[in-house]
Amino acid sequence: MKQLSGLDASFLYFETPKVPGHIFSLWIYDQSTAPQGKVTFKGILQHIEGHLDVSPVFRQKLMRVPFDLDHPYWVDDPDFDLEYHVRHIALPQPGDWRQLCIQVARLHSRALDLSRPLWETYVIEGLDNVRGVPKGSFAVMQKTHHAAVDGVTMLEITSAVHDRAPDAPPREPETSWTPEPARPEWSLLGRAAWNNTVRPMRYARTVARNLPGGDRRQQQFLQRRLDIPRMEPAPRTRFSGKVSGHRVFEGRRFELDEVRRIKSAVKGATVNDAITAIVAGGLRRYLDSKGELPAESLRVMMPISVRSEEQKGAAGNQVSGMVASMGTHIADPRERLEHVRDSTHQSKQYAQAMDAETLQQVSDMMPGGLASIGARLATQFELATRTNPVVNCVVSNVPGPNVPLYFAGARLVAMYGGAQVADGMGLLHGILSTSGGITISVNSDRDMMPDPGFYGDCLEESYKEMAAAASSDCS
Repeated sequence: MKQLSGLDASFLYFETPKVPGHIFSLWIYDQSTAPQGKVTFKGILQHIEGHLDVSPVFRQKLMRVPFDLDHPYWVDDPDFDLEYHVRHIALPQPGDWRQLCIQVARLHSRALDLSRPLWETYVIEGLDNVRGVPKGSFAVMQKTHHAAVDGVTMLEITSAVHDRAPDAPPREPETSWTPEPARPEWSLLGRAAWNNTVRPMRYARTVARNLPGGDRRQQQFLQRRLDIPRMEPAPRTRFSGKVSGHRVFEGRRFELDEVRRIKSAVKGATVNDAITAIVAGGLRRYLDSKGELPAESLRVMMPISVRSEEQKGAAGNQVSGMVASMGTHIADPRERLEHVRDSTHQSKQYAQAMDAETLQQVSDMMPGGLASIGARLATQFELATRTNPVVNCVVSNVPGPNVPLYFAGARLVAMYGGAQVADGMGLLHGILSTSGGITISVNSDRDMMPDPGFYGDCLEESYKEMAAAASSDCS
């Protein structure tokens, strides 16, 4: 039995019927590489069953402390049922990309059952007319609650449930699994009382270790030390409002070598800078087409993994984040990339100074019940839409596996992914790289973005524009 950290638990507290708390991956496979050229649903069940021991996430569920007096615990599920978690569906003909995106969006809109282990896997067949994907391919959508994993953990689990060869022998679990006996919920009350007693002392020690200041004084100190300007509110866009319970999904794949060439055109730029500049160009085109492009630059939030070598493979979240200007007010693609490079460099200095481990320790100080009440009040009074936004969208870049992977013998040919949007921030981009390609996944609200395919086209046009600018610089 292991208690959730304050950061992990926050993804539960802020979950609402319209904003579930899971993240997801979408994997697309060519089954022609499998033995006999075909993968069966029974074979997929057997493959997953042989890999359940790679992470405790698969067979553990939540135990809430009575009255939410403390953060919940992970406990073994004695009634674990694999066939509940793995489902089989098919696209209608012709099985094209748009149909797959609609199906993924529908599945993404539905919350996980919090009384069971917090994951679901959907095997989606019928991908017979998807550009760039072999006919007869199938997809696997993996939904896992953000309280259990972050993006890096999700990718680590992804690699662990795959093989390195199409004809790999069936994996035998390293240990047999016997669920630990469950403790009664009332037995957690004593531990909750103790935790809530010592939290103020832990908070005082955390603040003392990180002087000078805290809150505003700490920010002022860092601004002077790093020459960081004061952060002004971001401009409001159509993505700054209240989200509905419906989602849209879109994804585009680009050549990783071309993105590397784009970033090399600007000294000191990174692949993440290049992708952010591509997203900025696409967002600029999209909003401009609707007459809604702000004169000021939009601002992006980028999650940063702070997972150490010792924490690899562990469940839970080890993330911080940085905020940067996207340069959406700049028409020239090269100048936009230079702007992003300068902004992310400055933001990285600030993020490094704001010790991510300390931020997580502070999140652990919040009593579970108080955090839960605060989350519900914030939702009830729509605080996210009544205040000026800090950021306009998210770009989450997680490097994927750089070796061929196989799932029940089928070769992985593309990966997409994403997380939930929320009130005040209705646009998120998941970035994944694998098999020589890099994908941009678009997650938004259906009312805010009724035309996700058009936004995908805007991203492609921005990519071509950046590539052309990089070519002219080299000539």
